[in-house]
Amino acid sequence: MKRYELIMHSPEETMHLASRFGEQLKAKDVITLEGDLGAGKTTFTKGLAKGLGVRKTVSSPTFTIVKEYKGRLPLYHMDVYRLEDTMEDLGFDEYFHGDGVTVIEWAHLIEPQLPPERLNIYLFHHGNDERKLVIEPIGERYEQLCKGILEL
Repeated sequence: MKRYELIMHSPEETMHLASRFGEQLKAKDVITLEGDLGAGKTTFTKGLAKGLGVRKTVSSPTFTIVKEYKGRLPLYHMDVYRLEDTMEDLGFDEYFHGDGVTVIEWAHLIEPQLPPERLNIYLFHHGNDERKLVIEPIGERYEQLCKGILEL
C-alpha cells in the first residue's frame, strides 16, 4: 500500500488539495479523517465540498452525527466521535453504498462497519500553522485517485 506524506502550510493549502480530491470523487467513495483535535478535519471536508460543488457552508456535525450537503454528488459528512461506546448498527452502509460521497471524522470508532476499500487521511499539527497529512489509499480506486492528484 502506497502512503503519501505532505506538509500543508496553511488552511487554504489544505482546502485547495481537498478540493482537487473533491473534483475527482465518485458516488460510493468513502474518506476517513483521523488525527489531532483542531488539525483540520473539517477544513479538509470544506475543501472536498467545494470540489463537489457544494454551495452551502460546511460545519462540523459533532452534535448531529451526519450532515448532508447537495453538490455534483451528495456529500455525507459524519462525525462519529460521540459513538465511541456503541457498536450499534446505525445504517452507515446506506451512506457507504448510496449515491454520494461519505466523509467520516474519527472513523476508527466504527472500524468494523467501514468498507474495506477507502481513502484514509490523517491530519496532525506540525508547527504553528502547518499540518502534516498522511494519505493512505486502500484499494485500486483510491490508489489511482491519489496517483492522479499527488504524483504530478
